[in-house]
Amino acid sequence: MTDSTNPQHLQLYGDPFDAGFARAHEHHLAAEFAAASDLYAELLVLADSLEDSPDVRFLRAHLLADLTSVHLSASDLPGADDTSTRSHALLDSVAQAPMGPHGRQLWLELQLRTMMARSAVLSTTGHLDEALDWLDQAATVLTEFTDPDGLRAAELGLNRVLLLINRSEWGKAEEHASLVLATTPPTATEAIPRLQTALGSICTATGRYDLAEDYFAQAEQGFQVLRDTGEVQTLLAHRAYVAMERGELDEAEQLFTQASTYFEQQRRYGDLATCEQARSHLADLRGDTANARALITTSLDRFARLGASIAAADSKLLGAQHAYERGDIEELKRLAQEARDVYQAQELYERCAQVDLMLARTLEDNLNQTDHGDHERASVDTALSLALPAALTLAAARHDFVTAYARNQWLELANDAMRLVFRLAVRREDQGLLFELVEHQCAGAALALGAPPAVAAAAPVFPEPAMKTYGSPLTLGGVAADAAASVGLRVAPPPKVRMSAERVALQEYIAAAEFRYRRPIVDEQEVPFWNTSELTSRPVVQIRLADAGDLFMTWTWAGGATGFGTGRGPADEVDAAVRELAAALPGAGEGADGVRRAFASGALSDQRGEAQLARTLGKALLPDGLTAQLRHVLERAGRPLVRIQPSPRVAQVPWELLALDDADTRLLDLADVVTTAPTSLRRQQTQPSNTTVDWPVVLVLDPRVPGFRADSPLGSVLGPPGSDPDLLALVQRHAATGAVQPHTATAPDAFRRTDLNRDWLSDVLRSGARRLLYVGHVTGAPVEGGQSEDGAMHLSCGPETTGLTDLTRTHRPLSAKDLLLGTLPLHSDGQPGTRIWPAPPRVALIGCETGGDLRFTESFGLATAMLHNGAHLVTATRWPLPTNHAFHTLAGVPTTTRPLSEAITAVDTAHDHPDPTHHLNTWQRTQLTTWRTKPHPENSPLLWAALTTIVV
Repeated sequence: MTDSTNPQHLQLYGDPFDAGFARAHEHHLAAEFAAASDLYAELLVLADSLEDSPDVRFLRAHLLADLTSVHLSASDLPGADDTSTRSHALLDSVAQAPMGPHGRQLWLELQLRTMMARSAVLSTTGHLDEALDWLDQAATVLTEFTDPDGLRAAELGLNRVLLLINRSEWGKAEEHASLVLATTPPTATEAIPRLQTALGSICTATGRYDLAEDYFAQAEQGFQVLRDTGEVQTLLAHRAYVAMERGELDEAEQLFTQASTYFEQQRRYGDLATCEQARSHLADLRGDTANARALITTSLDRFARLGASIAAADSKLLGAQHAYERGDIEELKRLAQEARDVYQAQELYERCAQVDLMLARTLEDNLNQTDHGDHERASVDTALSLALPAALTLAAARHDFVTAYARNQWLELANDAMRLVFRLAVRREDQGLLFELVEHQCAGAALALGAPPAVAAAAPVFPEPAMKTYGSPLTLGGVAADAAASVGLRVAPPPKVRMSAERVALQEYIAAAEFRYRRPIVDEQEVPFWNTSELTSRPVVQIRLADAGDLFMTWTWAGGATGFGTGRGPADEVDAAVRELAAALPGAGEGADGVRRAFASGALSDQRGEAQLARTLGKALLPDGLTAQLRHVLERAGRPLVRIQPSPRVAQVPWELLALDDADTRLLDLADVVTTAPTSLRRQQTQPSNTTVDWPVVLVLDPRVPGFRADSPLGSVLGPPGSDPDLLALVQRHAATGAVQPHTATAPDAFRRTDLNRDWLSDVLRSGARRLLYVGHVTGAPVEGGQSEDGAMHLSCGPETTGLTDLTRTHRPLSAKDLLLGTLPLHSDGQPGTRIWPAPPRVALIGCETGGDLRFTESFGLATAMLHNGAHLVTATRWPLPTNHAFHTLAGVPTTTRPLSEAITAVDTAHDHPDPTHHLNTWQRTQLTTWRTKPHPENSPLLWAALTTIVV
């Protein structure tokens, strides 16, 4: 056999074969598939005329392997099946023939290509397990192959990514694709744009359209460099799908039509069928039912002829939707069941969930249009039995994604299913079910530091277009697996919520979901829906809220009071109230302009405006039944404690201010108020149980941030050291009554220090501390990004420090991700954050929106990280705070009045009190009284109502 490792550039077989390979390759790149196929056929005839020998068989196998690539590009699955089978058989027949080292490498390379082609054919025709087997065999062959430019390893990784996409395992596919792309050398020019295309498809299917378009733009540049016309045209269809999902229907139609014309000219009938499938959906969106039906019928016929069973099932599912819109219920049932049968056979359980959700939606729609009479309850029960397990499955699919951003975008798709469930529960008037739904929703995701479970992720309700796929994943291990895990915070399913000794919340629906769709819905760990074991006889009510279109609420009494209830705030009223509140607050990232606006025109700076806002919020958020119970308990048993776990939509609401009646009675007048974190939060035991008052108070007061002057964005918060007598008194009080860190010769030395970095903080916390007071800059994460763990505090950490956040000039912030993960992603022997920064029992974080993590679906910000690391309570802020300087310069407050200093002192004093929550609320009641009688800027709730204490 001829020795060579590169058939494209070296003489392997002599002419006319070498010249023929080169011409056919050019035809392939130019998407001239018929010309390429004809040329390979001519060369095969010529090779068949040669006397049989190992070299001739290898030549024929090589020709067939290249012809298989052409067939796959042209969506000719039967042709690719035939040529890849013949090529593999010929390669097996010469496996034992004598060959030199270069010949062996060429044989291995063709084996890899043939195995990956066999996998691609099987994957596209719905034989996913067999496809995976071929990829596993290819991975074994790869260990023998010398791959200097990394191309075949990248192609193998890509093929597994695409198999995962076909399985709708979006989270795993993204993780593998990102890692393969990051480890693929630039020399593997053919694989890189295909990986970028795959990542773009994943982002499109999971709702991240801007990122998808970025990937497609990068891929287009790569294909243009390769002069791969076919793939440049294929990107039109991918971009059309993005436009359709964005609602840009005209652009989507134009792109799909342009792509369809090209695919039809090139006889790429698989890609053409995919475009017809999507154009059918477009026609349906436009109300053109006749064209929608014609297109989906044509698409289904093409897929059936190609043997693309999963893509055909996707078309049937879309056809079922069209059938329902025409009122053809029997056709709906037939097509939906046929699609579900395919998904079930291929173990595509989340697509089975899509079918069930579609049926549940049609039932709800039918209930809205038709009087079911005595059968209505049975119809609602049927819809719930379909919708709730499917919705739980789609929500659980987010746990496959590595980053919170990806999970957040996925939930945008999954939440629609849960809104359907809540509507059905309301229709059934089932208060018990609504109570359990809220409790399950509020349980939250748990931080997972271990490896993720091997489960599949869900697909969106409209199937991802079955655009051409290329390949299969590398098995990741060692450093590669660690690198993938470090991309973001992993989360585990929520815990089981134990409602009583006999019942777990939603237990029959969870069991149905796990049985039908083969996915864990909840963690094996159980938590009580409310742990009352540590409560005294003081009456306490736990309130939880969940967003599901409308705002749903549950409440339960304990501590000498009994009772429970549910409530629902209409979405329009709640959204209007939240918008009114947002207009009164300084916005994140607005800086001085936001504070200036809040002082000048915000409702919280005007007594009448604030009273009206309090009434609006109270009316929208507090049910009359709960208000009546609060008054009754106050009269009979004394001031109750209200524990509120807000939903993300209402996390900035200052609950203490809510007006309960037209007489301006506020919730704070009746009760103490504390915020609670999700029940999934598992506080770590980081401090010895015998913590004593002898342990120091740790004071981090306005640390100097490297690279930022005092008057810059990350400059001084409290002004020049020694200029604030209130805060000097605070430091002196601690120095006189007990141990304090850092040790200082004078009180002014506690401010604007340059040595308060993450290593110092770790040392003092691990040595034992009873309290931590942080006053300084905090940078919040954007809520739309979903990554609350990116919130960070700004210590004196310079560029030499290591951490999980990027440098800001010459400064590295300490993020919540650092506090949670520690150095686990950075070192093989890394330590979790609980060991590096164990939190003392009481923590105060006084900065801009330090409690903002509760605005996220996944609460892993600074306040939650402190609770996770051992704190019993954390006093934090709901929105950005005005500094003393802002009060003086923007609100005209005299320089002798220092509202922020007073608030810091109040929090510090409360944390030294046996009941810090009550003590802080008492101070806030005093502030409310002062505001009522002296409505001056320094008394505004803009400052003191931002403070809340968060507990587990």
